[in-house]
Amino acid sequence: VSRGIVSRKDQSTYSHSEIDSHLVIQVDAAINPGNSGGPAIQNNKVVGVAFQVASRGENIGYLIPTSVMRYFLDDIKDGKYDGYVELGIRTINSYSNTLRAYKKIPSDHNGVFVTKVFKGGSAEGFLQKDDLLLEIDNLPIGKNGTVMLDKDSRVDFVEIVDNKHSGEIISFKIYRNGNVTNVRFPAKRMADFDFMRNSYDDSIDYFVLGGLVFQPVSRNLLNAWSRNGDTQGGSQLQYRFHYFLDDEMNRDTESDIVLYRKLSHPINSSSDYFVNMIVKSVNGKSVANLRDLKKMCESSKDKFLKIQFRDIETPLIINKDEAEKADRQIRKTYNLDN
Repeated sequence: VSRGIVSRKDQSTYSHSEIDSHLVIQVDAAINPGNSGGPAIQNNKVVGVAFQVASRGENIGYLIPTSVMRYFLDDIKDGKYDGYVELGIRTINSYSNTLRAYKKIPSDHNGVFVTKVFKGGSAEGFLQKDDLLLEIDNLPIGKNGTVMLDKDSRVDFVEIVDNKHSGEIISFKIYRNGNVTNVRFPAKRMADFDFMRNSYDDSIDYFVLGGLVFQPVSRNLLNAWSRNGDTQGGSQLQYRFHYFLDDEMNRDTESDIVLYRKLSHPINSSSDYFVNMIVKSVNGKSVANLRDLKKMCESSKDKFLKIQFRDIETPLIINKDEAEKADRQIRKTYNLDN
């Protein structure tokens, strides 16, 4: 048992997913590996769960607060965990007087500007780029994007969305085109974000062709790639992962497919150049996901498969019959059928 004091309440990224930000309680009590899941107790009541520490600094630990715990317990009442809803926007603060003057924002309006609305998010079709978000659920939004959650604490306005379950209404007061108006819409999950989260205890989806292993790009894959210290294809792989949604690459591609591994065999001895590259098409047909790639390769009647990778002019040419024959040997050698 260790003792400590609460130093602040804040919004922070949860290390378990590496992308989701929720409310945290910062404490100076010592939290070490193995303490995760342990209760934080005050006045004989559990007030949080220990789960991570700051990588820089000493004795800076974080607790999951009761609001997040209650959300999880409410979520699993039906026997399954659905996860958090997503507002699906990017914003910037409204501190700049020059920007405010350019957009003709009245001096008594605070709030934050919408810079992007994501496809598939809760806000799609309701909020627009350049909207000034003034209030959420009747809570005024400051120029820095925070709202007064309790009498003594300000948190990011997205915390209000985090406390909603799918189907619950999100209400905004906004300033748009010189007018103040109210916008209401239901909260919903955004499946497009799932690949950016760490996943646990999930099987890995892959497709083997001539000993070449193709996989969907995911957080788990990128972390494994980083640990291997392999730099080939790194700039493209990391850029497309981190900006897949911001740059709207998901408009025509459900998920990027990468040639991630090569199970050595004479048939693939000259394919090293393409390892860690993103698949674009097979025989001229665009690949939207791993199912597409597998179907195109298995159903093709052509003798050769021409696999085109993004940002590479030279394609990978595979003799389909020879690749399928080699795969039978490779699957046996690497015990892939068990």
